[in-house]
Amino acid sequence: MAVQNGTSNAILDVDLLTFEQGNAEQRAAVVDGVMRSLATGFVYVAHDLSETMLDEAYAHLEAFFSLPQERKDAYVVPGSHGATGYTGLLTETAAISDFPDFKEMLNWTEELPVGHPIREAEPLRFGPPVLPEADMAGVTKVLLEFHRQVLGIQKRVLRIIGAGLGVGESYFDTMTEFGSSLTRAIHYPPIETSPGEQYVWAAEHGDINLITALPRATAAGLQVRTNNGWIDATPPEGAAIINTGIMLEHLTNGMIPTGIHQVVAAEGQAGDRYSVVQFCHPTPWTILTPIPGCVNDEYPLRYPAISAADLLAKVIWEINLVEDGRRVS
Repeated sequence: MAVQNGTSNAILDVDLLTFEQGNAEQRAAVVDGVMRSLATGFVYVAHDLSETMLDEAYAHLEAFFSLPQERKDAYVVPGSHGATGYTGLLTETAAISDFPDFKEMLNWTEELPVGHPIREAEPLRFGPPVLPEADMAGVTKVLLEFHRQVLGIQKRVLRIIGAGLGVGESYFDTMTEFGSSLTRAIHYPPIETSPGEQYVWAAEHGDINLITALPRATAAGLQVRTNNGWIDATPPEGAAIINTGIMLEHLTNGMIPTGIHQVVAAEGQAGDRYSVVQFCHPTPWTILTPIPGCVNDEYPLRYPAISAADLLAKVIWEINLVEDGRRVS
């Protein structure tokens, strides 16, 4: 099944449990809905994440971003390129922009076993996560559980995409085992907008990974680029926003496009915005070679093979997260 790239402007909503527990007709309808919706790079997915867990994680994160700046700065990890610990305001910069985004972030991932080759290659990223336990007792347990549960949702959504691509539901399972998945809490500080204008908290961009999950945001602001311009992302209650990344576009030879998005404060919008996103990556040694079934007369071969690690390194520099070589100072 192919996504009709760029022909849709509608973000559809589907139910993950219906795919997993429904009959053949219901499962096929979910697959069809996901693949049609991904023409925008986005789909809304009803899930079974614990609302209590989400409440607890967001409460901890709002408390962290309210700490004095010197305490937040204590969790900066030099040389991590934004892969763990705290990243301050006006640092990350969209690849198309020369103006840093107005946001601050806390990043973490799962600690890999001692001696695992990925941890050996990237000890800062895949060693013990740098979380504000010294200031907020118990936060590490809560945020690692958040990471685990959201990653489970992402892997389950990838099984739908695998079915839709005709490669089988398990296609993404191996490449995401011990993958480089990263969870990022983002705080967008309040901003006063001028009459008739909006303020861009985060400039338009596509994520680097396979897919991204956003289970919840505390305020509006996420916008999706379509053929007819920008539309607001407004998921149904209880649904996560899933968007596609550059690595999935490479694997599908452009058949599934990258979901381009931005975050804005609309006119009259007051207060902060908090969101927690998780980037689902393949293992660094995964070779992003287009799936044979995604290469045809309509989609001639578009992308050369590249490792996930090399593509990630390229984009990390482009978005200004290489500490000793920032593209924008």
